[in-house]
Amino acid sequence: MPSSPAPIRLSDEVRKAVERGRPVVALESTIISHGLPRPRNLEVARELEATVRTAGAVPATIAVLDGVARVGLGKDELERVANDESMRKLGFRDLAPAVALGASGATTVSGTAFLAHSAGIAVFATGGLGGVHRDWVTLQDESADLGLLARVPITVVCAGVKSILDVPATLQRLETLNVGVVGYRTADFPGFYLRSSGLPVDWTLDTPDQVAQLMRARWQLNADLTALIVGNPVSEAEQLDPELHDRVLAKALRAAERKGITGQAVTPFLLGYLAEHTDGASLEANLAAVRGNVALAAQIARSHAALS
Repeated sequence: MPSSPAPIRLSDEVRKAVERGRPVVALESTIISHGLPRPRNLEVARELEATVRTAGAVPATIAVLDGVARVGLGKDELERVANDESMRKLGFRDLAPAVALGASGATTVSGTAFLAHSAGIAVFATGGLGGVHRDWVTLQDESADLGLLARVPITVVCAGVKSILDVPATLQRLETLNVGVVGYRTADFPGFYLRSSGLPVDWTLDTPDQVAQLMRARWQLNADLTALIVGNPVSEAEQLDPELHDRVLAKALRAAERKGITGQAVTPFLLGYLAEHTDGASLEANLAAVRGNVALAAQIARSHAALS
């Protein structure tokens, strides 16, 4: 087979950091391309990278551009992801077709986690994970995030799974898949927009050093065969009002059923409905969660690098 450019390309900054054992935090790009309105999306992308740098780590925003998976984006590349309306959303299964066809797209949780691990990055920060969808017994709709996290040993700092999903069923699936789940300074699994999903976690960690020690213990036991999910709740002051959340989500679910929305269209519809009918409050809660997760991930990456 003829040679071709490497399908995964690390920026010089990220490559040097990985080679030298410096702390690096992977960041997904779907929130930039599809999750926020322009031009705020680019402002947030820059803010999140700055948060990582301020904490003493190197940001590695990930996307696929012209058939090359980029781990760490330069200024022009970040702007392209933010402003190019033709950017696709790329999960793990979409990566190979995108590379083969020279396509461009922003990576979801599954795509980002795979590429980050492939590049030697141990910590990934995101907002909320995908999971088991409601009415799974009838539709058997489940996010590809779960299957990928069952095979990639990366630490994911998140605010739980998206609250529009079946959270209890998702936690059961994560247990079945042997994906590690811990709460950060909480005994409850976070509820994405909400501080708590109302469901407990088995283990609570209180410092970035404890998370790093857990990561090392998993490696020492050869038990790092799956991801480690660190549930970091949004603050009580920044969460979406729980009553408002429940009321609007119930209406959103009825609206989706009435319109016959199914499959991959369900999640963006529900998230969009929540943003519109909470006057943007759900989006602000999401951003507050992402900011907190990125800051914590950088601290964990620093502690992990110090132990390595």
